[in-house]
Amino acid sequence: MANHKSALKRIRQTEKRTERNRFYRTRLKNITREVLEAIDASNKDNAQGAMKVANKEIHAMVSKGFLKKATAARKVSRLQIKVNALS
Repeated sequence: MANHKSALKRIRQTEKRTERNRFYRTRLKNITREVLEAIDASNKDNAQGAMKVANKEIHAMVSKGFLKKATAARKVSRLQIKVNALS
C-alpha cells in the first residue's frame, strides 16, 4: 500500500482512468456490433442509421483522448465500406 500522499493520489487517478477507459472500450465494441448486425441482417436503413451514430461517437472518443485520430478514421472507414457494399 502506498504511504505517500502523491502515491495515494496516483492510485485514485488510475482507478478513475481505468473505469473511464473500460466504459469507452465497451461502448466502442457495442456501437461497432450494432452496425455489423444491421449489415448482417441486410437492413440498409438500420445500417446507415447505426453508422451515423457510430461515426459521431467514434470521433467523439478522439476528442476525449481515448482514440487517436487515425485509428478512429480507420475504424469508421472500414465500417462505412461495409455499409456502402449493401447497395
